Amino acid sequence: MNPAPAPVQEPRYRIVLVEDDPGDALLVTELLADTGLRYELTWHKTLAEARSELAAQAADCVLLDLHLPDASGPAGVSAVQGAAPGAAVIVLTGLAESQAGAGAMAAGAQDYLVKGKVEPELLQRAVRYAVQRKQAERAAVALQAGALRAEENSRLERGLLPQPLLTTDEVTATTRYIPGRERALLGGDFLDVVQTGDGLVHAVIGDVSGHGPYAAALGVCLRITWRALTLGGHRGHDLLRLLERILVAERAQPDLFATCTLLTLDLPARTATLHLAGHHEPLLTADGATGPVEAGHGIALGIMPDLAHWPSTTFALPARGALTLYTDGLVEGHTGEDGERLGAEGLLTLIGQFSQADPDAHLDRLIARIRDLDADRHTDDLAVLRLDWSAP
Repeated sequence: MNPAPAPVQEPRYRIVLVEDDPGDALLVTELLADTGLRYELTWHKTLAEARSELAAQAADCVLLDLHLPDASGPAGVSAVQGAAPGAAVIVLTGLAESQAGAGAMAAGAQDYLVKGKVEPELLQRAVRYAVQRKQAERAAVALQAGALRAEENSRLERGLLPQPLLTTDEVTATTRYIPGRERALLGGDFLDVVQTGDGLVHAVIGDVSGHGPYAAALGVCLRITWRALTLGGHRGHDLLRLLERILVAERAQPDLFATCTLLTLDLPARTATLHLAGHHEPLLTADGATGPVEAGHGIALGIMPDLAHWPSTTFALPARGALTLYTDGLVEGHTGEDGERLGAEGLLTLIGQFSQADPDAHLDRLIARIRDLDADRHTDDLAVLRLDWSAP
């Protein structure tokens, strides 16, 4: 035979009684003593006294008289909820006040009891069920809030990680984005790829300083601005200048800044044009070898508004190849117990260890190895954009 399950221990309830009539308070005290509940009882004669205690120490249940020297009716229920939002409220009414009890429940109380008609068993059930209902209500509210937060996060993710707007089969875009912390809101990293009517392919990757909703919102703003301005014909230094103006106007904190890389591919001419604003050089892969593109650097957006200069670098493209753009999260992780950072050189070493045949598989294996080496010690977001092409 299977052993009988161990009995579930009765929880211990912290109960606050708010009752100005000593006789009624004594009656409630005696009833509670006969319920069999495990509890700790505190009695207050006024709502002000009770609110002061509830603000300092949480309670499971409040037994509230509807007629107190300093509160009456549903207003008392609201006051208790304001002081102790996690406590279940049971109101105590007179024989002729059943409507008042219903009104108190409409104001948020979990139950009401009529004085003079309460037996220990009824009080026991009322306390248990009221506390359980309150816990269920709070769980439902938390679940709804979580669903709303997930929906907002999804909108932010859509803003940060759009579908590439490509009209050619000669270029493929492969992207990865991993938040720096579990269940964290996406940070300020952003990326995008569009192809304009002249056949040029444009790409951006960037990183807003900081984490959380402000950085994410600014990242979305910059990404959408970049796409609109690029499709509108803005390029290079002029485009970066406009992005910086938007950043300065929209940032919630004056010290927020953003690094970014602008890249334009001209496949018929087999050239690419690059602008770096405080960001890493892309990695060029061709003929089985990978290395950084030598390029001029400018400072990050928002550091010196209206004074920055971002030089242009044009370089030749092989007939077949790939360019990998990435944010700090890919290279700032650790490589072992000694705390050494991976860095750009370490990244190149890892890239050389994996086959370049399939972009998706390559990025997955690379990122998995980097995260394994780091062992979750680094909390920055990680974004990667890889462009593969085969020129006509």
